[in-house]
Amino acid sequence: MTKKFLNAIIFFSCIFLCIFLQGAVVQSNKDEVHVKNNVFEVHYSQKLEQPVWLIYHSKNRPTTVNRGSMDFYTEPNIKTSDNLDYKNNQWDKGHLAPAASFSDNMENLKQTFSYLNCALQNQDLNRGEWRLLEEQERVWDDNENLVIKIDLIFDEKSQKLPTGATVPTSLVKHINFTKSNSWKCYKFENVKPLKKWTEHQVNCKH
Repeated sequence: MTKKFLNAIIFFSCIFLCIFLQGAVVQSNKDEVHVKNNVFEVHYSQKLEQPVWLIYHSKNRPTTVNRGSMDFYTEPNIKTSDNLDYKNNQWDKGHLAPAASFSDNMENLKQTFSYLNCALQNQDLNRGEWRLLEEQERVWDDNENLVIKIDLIFDEKSQKLPTGATVPTSLVKHINFTKSNSWKCYKFENVKPLKKWTEHQVNCKH
């Protein structure tokens, strides 16, 4: 093995390691990508144009910035949903990692407006019981940090919009209370809720 060839191997190995450590985009296959940043970790389907699952950490962060007129933005080289998927229909741009939980600085707040963090969510669910559960998370995290994973469920009932994105049938939220190592789990059908968020609690399978 020549010295020139050995140096080339070391050079490209360093590049790969740097990319990996930065936690940028790791492409697992042609359809799905895995992205981790300072706010969330997400497994995203470019075919569905929706997250498959997303994880975020809810802590007692101070609120220092305001979202103002901030709106969602697309990511380079990743096929996500976009504004057209949410236009003139019942679907809200539903935050998965909540903006209100990451309003401690402008960088974190802006990160929550990536379409990687956005689900096609029934407007009554997003603005109602889902929002109320998010508010409760910010009460719980006053006492202990939470690790929250959201699974988006796609099946034969999932609607594909003319604009390309597919609507999840339901969303399941798994909440881990880190100090006590206990769990609470909630399942919401992606429709107008007919009961309170507390009544959406299900058994956790961990």
